[in-house]
Amino acid sequence: MPGGRPRGFDPQTALDRALELFRRQGYEGTSLSDLTAAMGINRNSLYATFGNKEQLFRRVLDRYAAGPAAFAAEALEEPTARAVVERTLLGAVELTCGEHAPSGCLSVNAVHACGPESEPVRAEVVARRAAGEDALRRRFERAPDLPPGHDPGTLARLVHTLTDGLAVQAASGHDREQLRQVAELALRTLFPAEGGAGRAEEG
Repeated sequence: MPGGRPRGFDPQTALDRALELFRRQGYEGTSLSDLTAAMGINRNSLYATFGNKEQLFRRVLDRYAAGPAAFAAEALEEPTARAVVERTLLGAVELTCGEHAPSGCLSVNAVHACGPESEPVRAEVVARRAAGEDALRRRFERAPDLPPGHDPGTLARLVHTLTDGLAVQAASGHDREQLRQVAELALRTLFPAEGGAGRAEEG
């Protein structure tokens, strides 16, 4: 077929296919040939619609944040620090080892599996992750239930460390139920008074 957009080409569907491919194979492990095959388009269409591979990956990151990883932003709307952490951790479990989910996390993989030639991509992911951590810190600063001694910035870094760890464990083969147990233990450890208060009210 001549260069240009193939008949029936839907950019959003193609972007979703690119997202799933990058999640499975990582940025460096995904070639242009892999992308065009998965997206059902030729190279001319890819370049014309999405730019080069790096530009496409940035579009994928946007779609990832608004789609599979949207729980991270939605968690910030929860009324308490505990609820924010719970939604974040359990969302990370579903993201990385829920039904039909590729193991691991797109942004974690991009940070740890990019060589020097892909440094702009790594820097972009690092900047986005830092912005997410900062948003979490600011949310904790407004939380009415932050336990004594919990610094908002440190707690935000801890939550990101936990979500990264869940992604690594998912990629290592741990299943959804195992990682939910880890998330629930983390919640009980970070907010030990929550369960006790609830039982006292019930008694």
